[in-house]
Amino acid sequence: MASNDTPTSAKERIHSPASSLKHELHVGKGIASRIASKDAMRDLHNMKASLRLLLLVLLVSALMGIAAWAFLASLDFVTEQREAHLWLFALLPIVSVATAWVYRTHGLRAARGNNLVIDSSLTGTPIHARMAGLTFVCSVATHLAGGSAGREGTAVQIGGTIASNVAQLFKLSGRDRKDLMLAGISAAFGGVFGTPLAGAFFGMEMCTLGKLTYSAGMYCLVASFAGDGMARLLGTQHSFQPIAHVPTMTPSTVALVLICAVVFGLTARLFSFSIRVVKKFWRHRVRSYLLAALLSSLVLMGTYMIFGLQRYGGLSEWMVASGFKGQTTWYDPALKLLCTALTLGAGYQGGEVTPLFGIGASLGGWIATITGSDPSFMAALGLLGVFGAALNVPITTIMLGIDMFSGKAAAYFVIVAFVSYLVAGHRGVYPAQRIVTPKRRSLEFDEGDTVEHAIERHHEIVIEGEPANTVSNDNK
Repeated sequence: MASNDTPTSAKERIHSPASSLKHELHVGKGIASRIASKDAMRDLHNMKASLRLLLLVLLVSALMGIAAWAFLASLDFVTEQREAHLWLFALLPIVSVATAWVYRTHGLRAARGNNLVIDSSLTGTPIHARMAGLTFVCSVATHLAGGSAGREGTAVQIGGTIASNVAQLFKLSGRDRKDLMLAGISAAFGGVFGTPLAGAFFGMEMCTLGKLTYSAGMYCLVASFAGDGMARLLGTQHSFQPIAHVPTMTPSTVALVLICAVVFGLTARLFSFSIRVVKKFWRHRVRSYLLAALLSSLVLMGTYMIFGLQRYGGLSEWMVASGFKGQTTWYDPALKLLCTALTLGAGYQGGEVTPLFGIGASLGGWIATITGSDPSFMAALGLLGVFGAALNVPITTIMLGIDMFSGKAAAYFVIVAFVSYLVAGHRGVYPAQRIVTPKRRSLEFDEGDTVEHAIERHHEIVIEGEPANTVSNDNK
């Protein structure tokens, strides 16, 4: 009887369960190898891109450090000249008209200042190289003639211009370009103020209200320290007032600090509002931009001369020192705010931060004299609170306190930073700031808008030509 079993063919042996498993494992290893190879290539590409961006950040930071050194040296020189020759205040009309004409005829969009830098960071809009030169020269001229302005605005515009043009030169786009722009802002802040920790967070926090751009964190940190380092290497020096005594955290002390934080937030709100009122007045009341520049400068010069307020012109760094010694009065911050609003509202170039430092420190020092507190402690809190609330940068404010005064009063810095920030509402000196996280539940309908749009919604002053809709809602 014939058997039903037949010899196994070679083909059947190949497709036996053991052979099939071995074959599938071999194929799987091949696929895994190819995937791993692609992942490795992707990682290598990302590493090269990150290294390239880091090198560009260092380039931007070095250039910004040089610019910061040159700018600060120029400010020191013209400040010395103005203080020695008070007749230079008579140049205010010339500087005002010249600035208005240059920006109108050759500035392109440079007149938008830091708002253009914010838009460029958020939307990729390029910044013409001439913006850096214009703001440098015109800001120095402002200080020579005695305009009450600062230096941060100029530095940020220079840093943003450098970063934008480097990005364009090396064909960066998307996230890489944005990170480089924010790094340029950090290099500017760190280099001009000698506060690298605050500078790092300022770049991440300036453009978007209520959000830190963590993706740029490493680059902003490197840029801020590098910008500061380059400026110091060239001879730039910074000095900060110390806090003589930090009080123990008791309920009464915390209550006093909370009340002061509210006052600082309201002061910051008044600061930004005052500048907007002056801008609106001159833009709407005088049709000729040159005539508006002339008349506004005459008002500023008359205010200085008639009331003897020349000491409130320029940076007025004496206000910080006097505030820390408890030697300021209630009208010192008020007069500095007035002179700064008349200056920046008239279109002079310069920043807001140094005047905010003076206003806050002098206000805090005066509060200390009527509450029996340590003047250096209250002046430090005032400096930080008014600054942070006006610029909407609470984390930067805390880091600035650590940079300037060490961390021994950090708990108070946190309280002041966030309370003043909340009190200021959706206001600030940068109309183009995008509101990502509203400050309060009652302000949730402002989410996605710019600060300018929020002010418009709340029926406040709207300035023609300001970036009320600089970033579309599609880019949230």
